This record gives sequence, C-alpha cells and structure tokens, in this order.
Amino acid sequence: DVQLQASGGGLVQPGGSLRLSCTASGFTFSNYGMSWDRQTPGKGLERVSGISSSGGTTTYADAVKGRFTISRDNAKNTLYLQMNSLKPEDTAVHYCTRPTGSIRGQGTQVTVSS
Repeated sequence: DVQLQASGGGLVQPGGSLRLSCTASGFTFSNYGMSWDRQTPGKGLERVSGISSSGGTTTYADAVKGRFTISRDNAKNTLYLQMNSLKPEDTAVHYCTRPTGSIRGQGTQVTVSS
C-alpha cells in the first residue's frame, strides 16, 4: 500500500517556525515529484509547494515564498517543509501529496496563534 505519513504540526506563535516531515512507503519515492498542500474551512485546498523527483526544482505559492522551504531526502524516503515567519493565515491542515495518482496522506494541523 502507498502510504504518506506526515508529522511535525503544532501550535506556534506568529513569527515562529515549524518543520513538517512526511515519510513515504509503498512506492519508489525517488521517482516522483511531491508536494505539500493545505486546507482551511474558508479557502479549501491550496498547493503550498512542490518539488521534483530529484529535488532540483521547487515551486511555491506566492503566499509562502521567502518563508517556506521544501526539501527531500530520497535515501530516507522523506519529504520536508521548513516553515519560518509563520502567520495566523498559515493555520491549516497540511497534507503531504504525491500529485501523480492524487495520493494524499493524513494531514497534520498547523495552528499559528498568540
């Protein structure tokens, strides 16, 4: 079975940082581009960032450019999202996604609040 297990969410104050991780299993991780998506009740599902299979190409939503960094370790089958300078509007359930096949794991809640 293809599985994506995200972790690292939590409650953080505005301006703080969090690092999300996603461990993949059940497929050859290094063959696939990956992404982080997030969902809020008011805005629906949004693609936050994407990364190519090798890690050489990354993309970011305008709302997070300069604050978030996506990376991957293909030897560890793990995807990361470093989130800095967090804002209340970053509050959402964050999902690790394999766009090919629309595979999405369980989400991890990020809450930014003072």
